[in-house]
This record gives sequence, structure tokens and C-alpha cells, in this order.
Amino acid sequence: MTFVEVNNRNSSDPLVTKDGSTIRSLLDRTNSSAANQSVAEATVPPGVGLRVARHPKAEEIYYILGGHGHMRLGEEGRDVGPLDAILIPPGTLHAIANTGAEPLVFLCCCAPPYSHDDTRLE
Repeated sequence: MTFVEVNNRNSSDPLVTKDGSTIRSLLDRTNSSAANQSVAEATVPPGVGLRVARHPKAEEIYYILGGHGHMRLGEEGRDVGPLDAILIPPGTLHAIANTGAEPLVFLCCCAPPYSHDDTRLE
């Protein structure tokens, strides 16, 4: 039988990931029946940059909800802001820094689901 799964962002406790971002899991294998992907809301305070990392297995997509930042993928960089979607292929070094005066807030979608074990800091 199929049923509708709905999780409210405010019912998720904040978690600090290995790269230093604060995330709230929206849907993943810990709070839903999602088995092959995860989506979380990430927040980076003004002036803060996340550590450079890569995920050998996971493909990620960042979708910027608010704030402004600078996204690094490999050796390339680009300024990003609201409504930008960023593809991060598996194994790609990446980092995002908040370059604005307000929190940088974005959705982080991972397939397979985010895992500390799949995160390599550089």
C-alpha cells in the first residue's frame, strides 16, 4: 500500500556535517522510506566557507534558496545566488562559501543518500 510521506523541516534537528555546514534532513533513510536519495536544507552563515570535500559515490545537486555565495567545483569557481542549481558529479572536489551579508540557504540533494562515510575532506 502506498501512503503519503510528509516531513516538516522544523521537525528535523540540525546536524553539522563533516564539511562544516549545518543541515536539517528533510527526507532520507533515517526519517522516511527514501532509500536511494536524500534532500536536506543547508545553512552557511555570512563570511563562512565550507571545507573542500568530495563524495566518491554520491552525485549532489545544490539549489540556492537564499543568500549569495561562491561555488568551487574542481579548479573552477562561480558566484551563485537564489534560484541557481549546481550539479556536483561524484568524486568532484567542491566547496561553497557565503559571500553575502545574510545566511546562505540551499537544498542539498544526494543520490545515493548523504553519508559521513562517503565524505572525504581535502
